[in-house]
Amino acid sequence: MTETGLDRLPTRGELLAYRTFLRAHARVTRCLEGDLIAEQRLTLAAYDVLHALFEAPERRLRMTELADTVLLSRSGVTRLVDRLERIGLVSRVRVDSDGRGVLAVITEAGEGRLRTASSTHLGGVTQYFLSVTEPRELEEFARTCEKLAAGGVPAPPGQRAQA
Repeated sequence: MTETGLDRLPTRGELLAYRTFLRAHARVTRCLEGDLIAEQRLTLAAYDVLHALFEAPERRLRMTELADTVLLSRSGVTRLVDRLERIGLVSRVRVDSDGRGVLAVITEAGEGRLRTASSTHLGGVTQYFLSVTEPRELEEFARTCEKLAAGGVPAPPGQRAQA
């Protein structure tokens, strides 16, 4: 074991691949966000919340599930849902069986806004991601990302304690 607790450190090439992945992710998400704000006056995080709620059973999720789904902190998703609720795109309801539980629910207006914004989002996905990749590259990239998302990466320390 090394001082870092790892059996081996990444090579320069491996670190380059990791940094390139981070830069690509940042670039694509910035471009998507820019398009959504310019054309729809909606942030990418807000779009993700609306999409997650639309895809959820009964179009609703507990706030903790929503935070996990859209990869925001619990306080971050609470603030975002507050803003979306003020403009009528989301509402909150108490969980009948749990006095402390709160569900976020997409409203009809939220569904309409999501439908409209989806054309911008999907256009951006095509322009910034799909147009620069080959189908065989996408298949391999998807497999790699599935490994990472399926538990190849442990939860951050703060999330482990809350789980």
